[in-house]
Amino acid sequence: MSRVVVGLSGGVDSSVAAYMLKRQGHEVIGLFMRNWHEEDENGVCTSEIDYSDVKRVCACLDIPYYSIDFSKEYYDRVFENFVDEYKKGRTPNPDVLCNREIKFGPFLSHAFKLGADYVATGHYAGIKRENGRTYLMRAKDENKDQTYFLNQLTEKQIERVMFPLENMFKSEVRETAFRIGIPVADKKDSTGVCFIGERNFRKFLSEYIPMKEGNIVYNGKVIGKHNGVYYYTLGQRRGLGIGGDTDGDRWFVIDKDVKKNILYVSKGEDDCLYKSALITEGFNFINGAPDTKEFDCTARIRHRQPLEKARAKIVGSDVKLVFERPQRAIVAGQYAVIYDGMRVLGGGVIGSAE
Repeated sequence: MSRVVVGLSGGVDSSVAAYMLKRQGHEVIGLFMRNWHEEDENGVCTSEIDYSDVKRVCACLDIPYYSIDFSKEYYDRVFENFVDEYKKGRTPNPDVLCNREIKFGPFLSHAFKLGADYVATGHYAGIKRENGRTYLMRAKDENKDQTYFLNQLTEKQIERVMFPLENMFKSEVRETAFRIGIPVADKKDSTGVCFIGERNFRKFLSEYIPMKEGNIVYNGKVIGKHNGVYYYTLGQRRGLGIGGDTDGDRWFVIDKDVKKNILYVSKGEDDCLYKSALITEGFNFINGAPDTKEFDCTARIRHRQPLEKARAKIVGSDVKLVFERPQRAIVAGQYAVIYDGMRVLGGGVIGSAE
């Protein structure tokens, strides 16, 4: 069988992925990435906790493990882009860049230096190899499918990759972990910014971008104050801190002006947030661009959003998507990802909507 290096995060998904591969007879090696060096709000270094969990998992599975530090690469290739995008008033998705620039970049290279035939992760995604080509496929568990975050990969990056959880539901993964006694079986799923973890996001962001109080405007009138326009995103309803109305309608963000530090809101009907089309700023076709310049597809503009029917048109290096149904809150800086059935065609950063 093959030697497979598994990216272990200390979570249940990657742990069960390693178990599945060992059960299949592969020689399995665990590899833990340190991509961020900082204590959380409670003075705890979360990467040390995760690495401790990796050690326990590898002892349970009886597999060797290594640790590698990619914190400089992460800062240079992912985090600086993350901060720059927020400074522009956009809402970036660092998890996507982390996959392209770290997990399937230097991590992949290091794994092959360890003699790996294949590299595996705990992503809910699939790989299809057919006629000498390699395709990225959606996972069986549609609720957990993570191909949205893998849209910037290339065929070359996934040629020697395995996703052992491709045909498993999250409930099966948990059940498997408990059944075989994996020590992180009940560990909750990680949330928050990739490798930065769960913390007060506003406080964290303010350490890198100077914030100042500004006006919240509705129909040309100032109705409140915000603590920093960068904190908010299009369509946001919670955390606006606007009170005083008794009509029961909820406020939501419709726009923001970074230069003037103004947050624009509305309430009641949110029809103004619905747009029928978007255009990306560059587009990554995983297996290369198709021969035709226009084609039907399904698409999503955020993780876990139901797939929507759309018409794609290639415009230079960009892609324009026209949706069958208008979409709410198409956010600049996020990614639009397109699919052909179960196959992931690719994705691009959303530039504008119309």
